[in-house]
Amino acid sequence: MAGTGTTCGGLWLAETFKAEPFGDLAVRSYIGTNRRTTDLGPYITEIYPPLMYPGDGAAEHLQFHIRHEPINLELLSRVFNVAGPRFVQEWVNSKPTSQYARRAAFLYEFLTGEDLLQPSGLRGSYVSALDRQRNLSGNIVGTEDRISKWKVINNMPGTRFFCPAIPLSERLMEAFNYNISRHYDEIVEEFGAELLSRSASWLTTRESRASFAIEKESGETNRIQRFAQVIATWTGHDGPPAHGSDAPDGRKPCASILSEQRLARLQQAILGDTALLPSCGYRKSPVFVGQTSHHSQVVHYLAPPAEDVAVMLEGIETFLERTQYQSPVMRAAIASFGFVYVHPLIDGNGRVHRFLINDILRRDGATTEDVILPVSVAINDDPTSRRAYDDVLDKISSPLMNQIRSYISFASKPTTYPDGMESDLVFSEDGMARPTWRYANYAPHVIYMADVINTTIVHHMRAEAVYLRSHDNARLALKEICEMPDTLADEIIRSVTGNNEDSVGRKLRRDHSQVTDEMWASFVQAVRDAFAPKR
Repeated sequence: MAGTGTTCGGLWLAETFKAEPFGDLAVRSYIGTNRRTTDLGPYITEIYPPLMYPGDGAAEHLQFHIRHEPINLELLSRVFNVAGPRFVQEWVNSKPTSQYARRAAFLYEFLTGEDLLQPSGLRGSYVSALDRQRNLSGNIVGTEDRISKWKVINNMPGTRFFCPAIPLSERLMEAFNYNISRHYDEIVEEFGAELLSRSASWLTTRESRASFAIEKESGETNRIQRFAQVIATWTGHDGPPAHGSDAPDGRKPCASILSEQRLARLQQAILGDTALLPSCGYRKSPVFVGQTSHHSQVVHYLAPPAEDVAVMLEGIETFLERTQYQSPVMRAAIASFGFVYVHPLIDGNGRVHRFLINDILRRDGATTEDVILPVSVAINDDPTSRRAYDDVLDKISSPLMNQIRSYISFASKPTTYPDGMESDLVFSEDGMARPTWRYANYAPHVIYMADVINTTIVHHMRAEAVYLRSHDNARLALKEICEMPDTLADEIIRSVTGNNEDSVGRKLRRDHSQVTDEMWASFVQAVRDAFAPKR
């Protein structure tokens, strides 16, 4: 009989095989006196009575993990890498009808790419690999992916090379269920579709400018306009509509959105023809996010090796295929953040990452053809917002770097790689990092994405609509005082609002000397009234 405080399930496996996941466990289970659950963060503690102790073997604790806890794929990948196939093979041989042994055998093959032997006498009803009540799982539209060898339904939301392992929670389900259309329709009802349609172009430009600001780049006007044009014409399409053969408006397929051909064209469109890149498309060289400090390189995040890029992006596409008709917010969050962690391009990864948010939302029918959500504006709104974005990126990168940083070094001479890039980075422990790169927990990213989208719609898009309505009212009020062209009315509005609504600028007064002081005063008052907060 196990004593109080004895570990079991996933925590037992992690400690026994020294295979702790870098991303930690969502649930830690112990044997105590009475059954209870404690959720104080960052993980849930489950206490079970002594009769629930599974035993002293790896198979028993793996069964406990599969049966009672959200399945942690990073943990199992590390355990299988250390333990090898023996204990899973012996378990399924001895209990060929056990659903847990069959699921364990399937998971071993899925995570390692190695085959186990099917025992004689294997039978039983088909059972899903992942418990839909505990884990994000995939669904094959129209048919189930049945693995007859183990009588297991493959409902994994990805492939061996990219499969997010997400434990479900009430807070996460709230994020899953965030209804973009309902919140946007409330703004349409308040301000009208025509006014919001006019704001679309300005919001697209703001999204472009903010995306540069996030990357701490200046974003010259032509670069901002070029990226704004890409956002306007590529979102929800495989290329600019005039040259594409896209599906009609509504739900558009996500197949091949991360293919090398599309990404190369998208990268070229974003960076422009004059970009000094040796090649476009998937990188063939190592890459890290960092900076130079005191003549030494500081690595904040190390991306997967070049040879993993294609299979990981295929895994993200499979994730999108297997989660069709599930939460658009969840799909956009995991695909876009998964992309930026892969960092598949020599340059432009951040902008493509944020572009993908709107691209997937549009393809899923969560937004219409004329709507761009300026998520980058919300991300970069103030230091607190920017810190929240950095913090969510760190959810995966920081634990990874804490474990692998000491294995990173720089050679005395750089190596030239097939894509023309030179790099002096040296890292030979890809096997240590791959389980984290492949099977990360994106729950914080989904929750963050729902919050950002809500802020974008409820605050930033509404504020833009309020401004446009006030601007329209100011124009009308000015023309009631004196007939004038729209261009002059707009100049007056900009001048008054730019002077804290106290006066009109001197240049404007000089350019229109025929206007009396009384008229200028009435212009100022009209603009102030139009922009005054409505009670």
